[in-house]
Parts: sequence; C-alpha cells; structure tokens
Amino acid sequence: MSDPVRVRFAPSPTGFLHVGGARTALFNWLYARKHNGAFVLRIEDTDEARNTDEANQVIFDGLRWLGLLWDEGPDIGGDYGPYRQSERRDRYEDHFETLKAGGHLYEDEGTWRFRSPRQPVTIEDEVCGNIVVDRSMEPDMTLRRKNGSFIFHFVNVIDDSEMKISHVIRGEDHLTNTAKHIEIYNALGITPPKFAHIPLILNRDGSKMSKRDAGSSIREYVQQGYVPEAVRNYLCLLGWSPKDNREKLDIEEVIALFDLDKINRRNAAFDLDKCFWLNGQYLIQMSLERFRELAIPELEKAGIEWGDDDYLMQVLPLAKEKIKHLTDLPDWLGYFFTETFPYDEKAIAKVMKKEGALDRLAALQEAFANQAAWETEALELSLKQVAEAVGCKTGDLVHPARVAVSGRSVGPSLYHMLEVLGQERVLQRFERARKELAELVAGNE
Repeated sequence: MSDPVRVRFAPSPTGFLHVGGARTALFNWLYARKHNGAFVLRIEDTDEARNTDEANQVIFDGLRWLGLLWDEGPDIGGDYGPYRQSERRDRYEDHFETLKAGGHLYEDEGTWRFRSPRQPVTIEDEVCGNIVVDRSMEPDMTLRRKNGSFIFHFVNVIDDSEMKISHVIRGEDHLTNTAKHIEIYNALGITPPKFAHIPLILNRDGSKMSKRDAGSSIREYVQQGYVPEAVRNYLCLLGWSPKDNREKLDIEEVIALFDLDKINRRNAAFDLDKCFWLNGQYLIQMSLERFRELAIPELEKAGIEWGDDDYLMQVLPLAKEKIKHLTDLPDWLGYFFTETFPYDEKAIAKVMKKEGALDRLAALQEAFANQAAWETEALELSLKQVAEAVGCKTGDLVHPARVAVSGRSVGPSLYHMLEVLGQERVLQRFERARKELAELVAGNE
C-alpha cells in the first residue's frame, strides 16, 4: 500500500501573493483532492524583517478567496493556522547536530557550510523526467549564517521530512535548489519525497512575470471584482489542460481530471484577456444565489443599503448578464435602492434636452398612471401605444424614461426595470425628473 499523499504550499510572507505562487498552491491542492490526501500550508518566515502580520494575512486571504483551504495546522480557535518555520527552531537544531556529528558540516569564518559530495545529482521528476545536475564545480552551500539563523535549503528539507510530505510540487525555477536538497536528504539518510516541477508562467513576450506586470497579484483580481471561481479556473489552465480544448471547467471536474502526468512541459503563457473572458462566462452562468453572495459585499462597500432580500433578488438578475466585474454593481444598480440618485450630465444633454423629451415623458407618465397590469409585456405595449399617439419613435420615449428612473442613459432592459421598481416609484421618479430637469433644461436654453 502506497503512502498517503501529502503536499504543501510553503510561501514566504512578502505581502504579495503572485499568480505563480497561487498556481503552485492550486496544483498542490488539486493533487491532494484527487488522491484524498492532505494539503498543508507552511509559512517560511525565518526572515524576521519581512515577517509581519499584514504580510502573512495577504497569503491567507488570497488562498481563502480562491477556495484553497488547507487541511491541518495548529488550532487557532476552531480553525487551522499554518505551520511556521519560526516556531520550529528546536527541530532544526537537532538535525543540524546530526549533520555535524556525521562530518557533513564545517565552520568557515563563523558560518556553517555543508560539505558537498561533489557528484552529479539525479532528480527523478514527475513532470520533467530525469534531470542530472552537475554539482562538481559548485561551492559548498551555507547552512547556518553567522547570526545563527538557518538558510532556506536546510529548513525546507527538515520540514518536508518531518511533515511527511510525499510530493513536492513547485515551480521549475526550483530545480537547482532541488539538487541541493537531495544532497541534504542523502546526508541525513532520509528518502526524499517525489518531485514535480511545474512550468513557469511567462508574459506574452516570453519574459517571466514580475510583480510589476498587470494581473500578477491575486489582490488585483479581488480589488477589480473578479469572480474567485473564474480566476481559479484560469489558473488551472496555466500549465495544464483537459486535452479537449475546453476552458470553462467546474472545479470538481478539474479534480477528477488532474494528475501530474497531464501537466504540460512547456512554459505557460499568461493571457489576462482569457481570464477576463472566463470571468464574464462565470457571471452569466452562475446561480442567482451565488451571484447574490458575491454581490452583497460590493453593495455594502459602496454604502448601499440593499434592504429587503426578496427585492434584491428581483434586482440582481437585471445586472447579472451585463456587468464585466462585480465592482460594476454599485454603479449599475445603485439607483434601485435610493430615490435621490443623481442625473448623469451626458444623459441630460443627449436625451432630456432633446426637443419635446419632457412633454413625451409627461404623456408616458399619464398612461402609466392608468396602467392596470404592471408587467414587462404590458408596459412595453403601453409605451409603444403612447409613442404612436404622440407621433414619435419608440426610442424617443424609452430613453427619457430610462433617465427618469435611473439617472443614466444606459442600463438593463427598461421594461424589466420598470416592473421591478413598481408603479408607485416609477411615477414618483417621472414626476421628480420632469420638475428638476425642466428647470435645468430651461436654464440652459
């Protein structure tokens, strides 16, 4: 019987969760889920200068936003915290002494160095195949600095060993590090985990993504109102595919299809336009309940008191297939929740200053005041009858009505808006528009 699958994501707290790091976390999480294993979060926080609560929180928030919850760790009030290297110093001391006793270390002007065997190292990689790294000309690596702190290579090996990590899945840029780690494993007499180095993420011009590149930070997607499922779906496609040219896949389907032998060998090309497209597809196709869950925080951040839930569930479908980002919602729907919305100056100039616009609005108001059935189809029929009666095009009534009830010249279907707002509120908004805009229009003639 094979050992249980245990994988880990081990970021340093830099205050920045890069898409490359998030993709690494995702691939580890997917592999754990596929094989009913454990996904471990370990913070490599031995650099005290960068180890702040804020920098750590960026990692936690980003993973939780993507839905990549880890499976174990120190209990922090019923939830799992991550493992932290800063809390494991005693374990490193013990293994350091083992290496020293075995003759694998020597002191060099206050630092402790690992005595390399100076032999080629073979990395048996699940993605890249067997790779031989020539270590014969490499200098001996430092394991412990003058100040007593241990370097990444050493603590990384000890943590992976003691946490019984079965597979180390990380970026291809770690291949040279892996050769060093195998030397340490061998010196300690520990069988290394299996390694899988996933392709790098490159910009369209072939350069490696940096913190300065658009779309490089998970925080950007949160702030811009992307759907978490869409970003996670896109990250799945960076170095992996279902082999049938599909791009939108439910996460449960990805889990079922995912495995290390299906990871592409070539570098992944980052395409923010494709992520944007996927975001739109998720918005259109998601359930109204999930849309509500994502919409409420955006409305609340904008100070919109959305109030009655039944009313909110009538309003949200009007924007669901129209918006590009969740952050569009307050601007798109804000006027549904207040009677003191402003009128867009361009809408006034383009629509309401058109000769006869307010008179036509008055005629529509009168017809709507006598409207018996306040439903989309009936409202559309009534508006068309008014247009015929006053001798104008349908649009010459639709546009002033839209500005009157929303303050804007663009938005959801007018008839659906009118139905959701209700007869009383629509008539009140028509009256307000005629009074306020009559003065404005007259003052600018």
